[in-house]
Amino acid sequence: MEFDTLDRRPGIAVFDPIENARFELYTDDPVAPEPTATDEFYFPVDAAVAFETTAVEIPNYLSVVVRTQDGEISVDATTFDDRSLPADDYLLELQSTPMKLYVAVRGELELNHDETSVTIRFDGSRRPRVGTRSFHERPTGTITVTDDVEDAMKAVSLLGSALKTTSCERSFPTLRGHPPLVERGKSFDVPDGVERPETGVELVMPPEREYVYPAASLAYYLGAAVVPGDEPRLVADGVERSLDGPDGYETTVNRVLRQSFFLDCLTRTEGYYDVDLYEREQVESLVDLDFADLYGRSLAAQLDAYLSVPFETLEPYVLDWHLTTDVVPTAENLPALPYFADELSLVRTPRRPDVASVEPTPETFDDFTRARTTAAVADGEFTRSTSDEWNWDDDEMFQVQAADTVEHAWVGSGYPIGANKVTLESLRRKVDHTPPDDSALTVHVVCNDSAMADENVVGEFYGLRDLITFDVSIHERTTADELATLFETSADFLHYIGHVDDEGFLCADGYLDARSLDDVNVDAFLLNACRSYRQGEMLVEKGSRGGVVTLAEVINSSATNVGRALARLLSCGFSLRTALGLAKDEVLVSVEYVTIGDGGLTLCQSESGVPAMFQIRREEDCYLLEHHTFVASSYGIGSMVSSILEESPTRYLVPGSRPRFELSAEEVDDALDLELLPVEMDGRLYWSDDFSLTDG
Repeated sequence: MEFDTLDRRPGIAVFDPIENARFELYTDDPVAPEPTATDEFYFPVDAAVAFETTAVEIPNYLSVVVRTQDGEISVDATTFDDRSLPADDYLLELQSTPMKLYVAVRGELELNHDETSVTIRFDGSRRPRVGTRSFHERPTGTITVTDDVEDAMKAVSLLGSALKTTSCERSFPTLRGHPPLVERGKSFDVPDGVERPETGVELVMPPEREYVYPAASLAYYLGAAVVPGDEPRLVADGVERSLDGPDGYETTVNRVLRQSFFLDCLTRTEGYYDVDLYEREQVESLVDLDFADLYGRSLAAQLDAYLSVPFETLEPYVLDWHLTTDVVPTAENLPALPYFADELSLVRTPRRPDVASVEPTPETFDDFTRARTTAAVADGEFTRSTSDEWNWDDDEMFQVQAADTVEHAWVGSGYPIGANKVTLESLRRKVDHTPPDDSALTVHVVCNDSAMADENVVGEFYGLRDLITFDVSIHERTTADELATLFETSADFLHYIGHVDDEGFLCADGYLDARSLDDVNVDAFLLNACRSYRQGEMLVEKGSRGGVVTLAEVINSSATNVGRALARLLSCGFSLRTALGLAKDEVLVSVEYVTIGDGGLTLCQSESGVPAMFQIRREEDCYLLEHHTFVASSYGIGSMVSSILEESPTRYLVPGSRPRFELSAEEVDDALDLELLPVEMDGRLYWSDDFSLTDG
């Protein structure tokens, strides 16, 4: 982290070279910041400076949590009223900054809010200390490995070098840095500064990729050494536990990750954030764990206590895990592991699909052909291809094993039905991506067939948010050159409606083949056309981060419903993978759509920060409403939120489902007015801004 003074006005600039992020704090008079100790801050910081001033102004009207130096909250982050605080030793935690920022100061304080900033004014000249910590969402270096599997084990052992702490607080996403990257080379090499933390934890396993790859997320989270041995087991300061349970090695490893992470989230309530946590309230009476005592113990001792609890006891309460990733266990796919360890994905190692496993299921095939040949087609329906030919390439498409998580990704050859096909290049772009300077989101809606104009309404859906500016343009019957220009010009999203076949995108004057593009500068896309996966794959290869494509022909009415739902979900802060999963509820046959590239990409943040949806169920004398939350780029697994449906201080973990609220129809409608979000009822997807129980 770097600090510097400002030229245009008094104050300091904070620069994070890892994230290429910058933030400014303003003062009444010019200051001379000097380095100061980092260990005097209640929270961990990477660097700190001190300077003399009478006030610190925080731009962008950000909220501030005011604590005493022992961590006790004096003023909550959601309070924007002006405040005067008596003399004390204060720690101010700034919210929603591009790096974690803290201001420590002794004395009396005044918090003054205006339309554009918050000013912390002191009782005379004081010497505040500003501490900062990188979110570290970008890796600090790259480990080079040969194709020897023991090199893979050594590389996975170093993923935990990115942890900012080995305490249970690493369950907060901001205290888990991005692991170092891995690339293949002629010899093993580790950059300076990449060192495994001393946690006293080892993961012992046979030196085979089928054992090493599934352990990546667990090794990262525990800061564990991965060492060769005959029987897979976890060793923590001499205490051993088998990793080859009755449900197999992969299931056991993933359960250990889920269980240790979940109980860390409960234990950490004894530390930095002493909050009423809903999940702790549900579990505490069921387990023989002293969380206050566990908080101060070593990671190895915590693990031993955590794993003494049967997983079945915790299973009803453990987080709704967000992502499963199938990684084909080859040397070529090893570089994908740091990215998915960063997301704490559950990892599995499927074999390459053979001829028998890649054939579509009879149910899938029959459902699809019935949709094309029944009354819907007779009534004038049509598909979004330029041909009636049906092709299913057995060597490329296959059904993957279902995952018990919200999202599902695949790293390997072929096209998985129902999972996000991830490429290594799209993962690299994920960490290299720099947000544009323009605060407006640029969205192009392209409709190249007037018969599909019903979907053009999505242009309105991308602009429904009050606090986010969307620059949406509609393009109809584009020429090949016009469409090429749109793909090659910088934009956040392109929503294509029309036809795609082996020659490319059908345009007003012929075809555009994505292979002819010099480069692609559209971050993400939806190709809502038949069999668009090859063109989508080429867009990612040429520079896009990811998108939604189809593996087969799609019925126009179904495609329209999916396109409309995706537009609203993406503009509400859902990732590509989660948005597609929810949008598929709009159609009866959903196997045609998949994400390609970086499926975790989001266009923007939701209104309340974390993406959410309501599920409503009718009861005899009331309605049951469940509030579900999902992970996003700025709210990773382990984040905490409060519910917009209650005023209590209770916090809930992300992702998860809140307790059911029993409400009247009028109370449900009041809840729907709080935020723009999707609503599921009776198997249908609705939206809170146009759904009402009292109005029918």
